[in-house]
Amino acid sequence: MTTLAGLEVKPTDDMTRIRAVCEHQRGLLYVVPAERSWVCSPESMPAHALAGFFRELTALKNPQVETLMNQWGLYYRQLPPPQDTDPT
Repeated sequence: MTTLAGLEVKPTDDMTRIRAVCEHQRGLLYVVPAERSWVCSPESMPAHALAGFFRELTALKNPQVETLMNQWGLYYRQLPPPQDTDPT
């Protein structure tokens, strides 16, 4: 289990739980294997699922989603894929 800035990440064999807690809000996010997360190792699946979800959510260009994300101070930017450093 890893805890950082009110986020507690607890991986298990079949899911990862992300607990978000502050003095005003409390929530639990479950990340489980799904149709679009099978390509990653279990250790990378939460990052893969969250990055993919936010990439697709922001690509919708839905004004209600954009407003909600702005109200909560959440912004997402897709990063370029890692560069292959192998010169061969």
